Amino acid sequence: MTTAYLRGAGGLRHGPAVVAVTTGLCNGGRVDLGGAPPVFSARAEVTGDHVRVTVTGEVDMATADTMVQTTLREPARQVTLDLRAVTFFDSAAIHAVVQLARRFPGALTVFPSRQVSRVLEISGLGDQEWLRPL
Repeated sequence: MTTAYLRGAGGLRHGPAVVAVTTGLCNGGRVDLGGAPPVFSARAEVTGDHVRVTVTGEVDMATADTMVQTTLREPARQVTLDLRAVTFFDSAAIHAVVQLARRFPGALTVFPSRQVSRVLEISGLGDQEWLRPL
């Protein structure tokens, strides 16, 4: 199992299964979340040639590539992207999912949260074969 976390404070750390990155505020200040849960996580579970990536929190410009890299870290023929715990989904996240759909044609399944489903619907991707209904 591989997990990637993005926290609001703490510097850049790399570990065998953890990536933590500092993010700043618009004014250049820093916020110490003091042990608060991560605002983003992506966890991959591999069973045979299937990888299931469970994503929680906010998928945006700062985290979308981590979601993709977590998915691609293990070789797989079938990919399930569980986004049911995603609370924010922007254009970088849309691009990341489309990138995965192109990489795994006919082999990607996406389970969206209500927010993800709405964003994909607005962007014209609500009828894609890889998207499962709520």
